[in-house]
Amino acid sequence: DYFKMANDVYSSDENEENYVFYRDREEWKDVTPVPQQDGPHPVVQIAYSDRFKDVFDYFRAVLKADERSERAFSLTKDAIALNAANYTVWHYRRLLLQDLKKDLWEEMKFVKDVIEDQPKNYQVWHHRRVLVEWLQDSSKELQFTEEILNMDAKNYHCWQHRQWCIREFKLWEGELDFVTNLLCEDLRNNSAWNQRFFVITNSTGFTPEVLEMEVSYTLQMIKRAPNNESAWNYLKGILMQAGAEISSYPKLMDTCQELRAAGVHAPYLLAFLLDCHEEMLETGSGDKQDNLDRAVQLCNQLAQEEDTIRKEYWNYCNRSLQLKYGTATGEA
Repeated sequence: DYFKMANDVYSSDENEENYVFYRDREEWKDVTPVPQQDGPHPVVQIAYSDRFKDVFDYFRAVLKADERSERAFSLTKDAIALNAANYTVWHYRRLLLQDLKKDLWEEMKFVKDVIEDQPKNYQVWHHRRVLVEWLQDSSKELQFTEEILNMDAKNYHCWQHRQWCIREFKLWEGELDFVTNLLCEDLRNNSAWNQRFFVITNSTGFTPEVLEMEVSYTLQMIKRAPNNESAWNYLKGILMQAGAEISSYPKLMDTCQELRAAGVHAPYLLAFLLDCHEEMLETGSGDKQDNLDRAVQLCNQLAQEEDTIRKEYWNYCNRSLQLKYGTATGEA
């Protein structure tokens, strides 16, 4: 299967049966291969295949000679087929693309095939970014990244490339709708929540009107899945980004209390309520002792029942609040 992939996608040879080692090719007789140097006593030496050693021995030779030729360009294709994560091969291929004045759109087709086969390979995404920069044409990127995200909606490398294209070529229009659709499909998609934050921060910004809409939108999503950490993180993030106080949005506290009354004990809900009471203590809003007692109660519930893996952290928050704001019922 591996060699079928290598030949179908990358290799200049039609299939493995027809493969001819570089050492047996007449047109490479003038090149002395450079073997890999692992030292006199290699530890846990990698058992490379004969084909791998053959290709990379000749690749090291052309690299050492800084040969800029069609045969060197073809060799990089075979090297990529065997190890598409090799940065040096991609870098050398880019030098050859420029020196040989190769068709960059043909290279885009090639790199598309590699990405579709290895969508989480950093080097190949970087190569595509360089090509887009050289071409100064991002017309295919949103559609292409959407196709890759359909394979895995949380592909970090794909999101990184998409964000770069959007920022570099000002492709903000329609991106929020794209993200909303992704969240409709999977409201736990943390990557989509991150993209939503990225888009709004770099386009409209979190103006009072936008923040109001985003708070309402996020609360709707939280009601659908109260245990979804992504939505709670987004809610806290947008409030912090806008420098807004939780008390400025009474419906936030109301919604949290409604969820709690309905029997929801998600640690993210309790932690957000704790933030609410801590903020009120800091700003002097409401009854100080009541806020402190409620905050301590939440710390205890988180430490002892809902988020025991972080027990020590919640106990620390408990002690800190009592030291700062007064005396209340301590840890149970």
